[in-house]
Amino acid sequence: RRLYNKVVSQEMRDDIKRRSQYYASDWTDGFKAKRMQQIVPAILFLYFACLTPAISFGTIANEITNGSIGVVEFLLSSGLSGVAYSILCGQPMAFIAPTGLTLAFISGLFRFCSSFGVPFFPVYTWVGLWTSFFMILLGLRGSSKLIRFCTRFTDEVFNALLSLNFIYEAASSLRRNFVLAADPMNLTMPFVALSVALGTFWMTLKTQAVRTSIYFNDKVRTGIKNFGPVAVIIVASLLNQTPALKKFGVPTLSVSNTFQLAGGRDFLIPFMMIPNHVKLLCSLPAMLLTTLFFMDQNISVRVVNNPENKLKKGEAYNLDMVALGLITGALSVVGLPWMCGATVQSVNHVKAMMRTKINEETGEEEVNDVIETRLTGFVIHGLIASTIFLLPLLKFLPIPVVSGVFLYLGRKLMTGNTFLQRVKAIFISSENLPDDHPVHIVGRRKMNAYTILQFLCLYGIFAFKQCSQTAIFFPSVIGVLMMIRSFVLPKFFSEPDFIALRDETPKKDQ
Repeated sequence: RRLYNKVVSQEMRDDIKRRSQYYASDWTDGFKAKRMQQIVPAILFLYFACLTPAISFGTIANEITNGSIGVVEFLLSSGLSGVAYSILCGQPMAFIAPTGLTLAFISGLFRFCSSFGVPFFPVYTWVGLWTSFFMILLGLRGSSKLIRFCTRFTDEVFNALLSLNFIYEAASSLRRNFVLAADPMNLTMPFVALSVALGTFWMTLKTQAVRTSIYFNDKVRTGIKNFGPVAVIIVASLLNQTPALKKFGVPTLSVSNTFQLAGGRDFLIPFMMIPNHVKLLCSLPAMLLTTLFFMDQNISVRVVNNPENKLKKGEAYNLDMVALGLITGALSVVGLPWMCGATVQSVNHVKAMMRTKINEETGEEEVNDVIETRLTGFVIHGLIASTIFLLPLLKFLPIPVVSGVFLYLGRKLMTGNTFLQRVKAIFISSENLPDDHPVHIVGRRKMNAYTILQFLCLYGIFAFKQCSQTAIFFPSVIGVLMMIRSFVLPKFFSEPDFIALRDETPKKDQ
């Protein structure tokens, strides 16, 4: 008992105590009859919302790792990791998934290994094992309390980076159709693909907007909102098979007909084959990856735990990190791609399980409560893992439809980001902004300076991530955001300024 108390921090013990009392209800709450009407469509939509990044990032990874990691690996990892996380984690409303930032790190690590003639997979495994060790240690020692230094300044830049990454990947995929066109004088197919992507994006937005429209009754509007995105994906895929569109040759997903790991490799990685000093040196990039996971995981879960979502079962940040650490270690041993906190999918999960009501005075939609359950995450990711048995069917899914979903997810992540709202406000006259807007409190000059600094930070991190020579080090740059906010900005902005900009400095006793 004494050893347990020394190894496991009070914060971690509090997490376990707080969430253990709800563990049974986390499962049973999802089986209540009235809630199944909301859970079933949520599972269908989130299945596609989580499936498309796995497929898309798998396709991209296959290119940048020369076929070492592909779609099958991403499907397996996303599915099995999500199932394990739904069982082990403290906050089941949060999801882990492949992200563009993790893919950028894997890409940088692969290029690094190729440059120095080091075998990729053994290094990959050791980097993952070190990261697993660091994550478990950080969780057990209650280090999630340090995330309080990550204020809204960092949150908003980080979330804007995630949103930008989704949109960038979608745009890159659509641009590729124009660049690789067989006949530069005939760009019919690329323009058709662009139309399909924009149509998917627009229709998905419209199905979500129906919930607050004046049309139909509440039950119909809710049904369209829940099932609409799934219907858009299915209809777009079916339309692409009609003779009118099929003749244009819009590209569809390229996947294997049978289950096979990339290159036909064995499931277990021979990670003991590299020298001991290389194994130790792998701890250095692991520190960078741990930084990325620590930031991504805690920010994603913190977005889920936002008081505005009205969750009732409590938080467990440290328990979440231990769960992610265990999963990272398991994935590393078998050479499957790493997963980490996925803000977009987590937010969509909360939104899908949210029960709302219309405020009669304002006419606006308000949160009533959220169905907090492990069932949805378990089933969704179980379906994703099972998708490896449906590989031939995935060949009918047009890539522009996936791009359209990416655009939607990127746009969705922009909602509520006050940094992006202030970017828009730069071009709006002060008298047309609300009375409580920061421009009326701190002045336009200070507001614009603060916003432009965030924009420069976003540009710097994105450029750092895109550069092949620096991609592996970009997680460390995210930490620089916290240093800028903690040590640089207080020299130019007072605490009332930060409060007006909704970036209150955390108190020492928080």
